[in-house]
Order: sequence, then C-alpha cells, then structure tokens
Amino acid sequence: MKSVVDLYKVIKSLRLSEKSARENEKNTFVFEVDIAADKRAVADAVELFFNVKVKRVNTTISKGKQKYFRGTVGKRPDTKKAYVTLADGYSIDAFGAE
Repeated sequence: MKSVVDLYKVIKSLRLSEKSARENEKNTFVFEVDIAADKRAVADAVELFFNVKVKRVNTTISKGKQKYFRGTVGKRPDTKKAYVTLADGYSIDAFGAE
C-alpha cells in the first residue's frame, strides 16, 4: 500500500453526470483519477477516504482533443476515469442526500 500522502494525489474528483448516476444504481461510482494511478492505488484511496470495501476497479483513458483558439493549435489534457464497484452493503453518498 502506498503512503497516505501519495493516496491524496490519486483521486481528483467524483464525476457527477447522467451516465454516472445510472452507474450508481449498480453500486458503481466514477472518479477522475491521476493519469499515472494504477487500479490498486485507486482501490486503496477509495477504501481509505470513503471507509468502504472495493470489489472491482475498471479504468479508462480519454485522449485530449485538439482545439483551435485564435489561430493557434492547442490540446486538452488526457484524462483517466476509474469505475469503482463497491462490495455489497457499502455505498457512497454521492449527491449529499440526507
């Protein structure tokens, strides 16, 4: 297991969208994570910060788009998403419902 300081850098944000809301019904949550993070580091970070048990982690890398702005060419950064499935009986309050 990595140190706690390293695990703070793994998870950038919880992705809240219509697609991620549909995944929440299957007890799967979508996180934006560091591009260099591996599945084990993502699982360790989620278990530590949300006090849950992780069943499975799937990751995907989205390549950044090439964009034009005022005649110059730029590129958006690549992003990595992690689909984290929790074990039965665990949940994350993603929307702050009480």
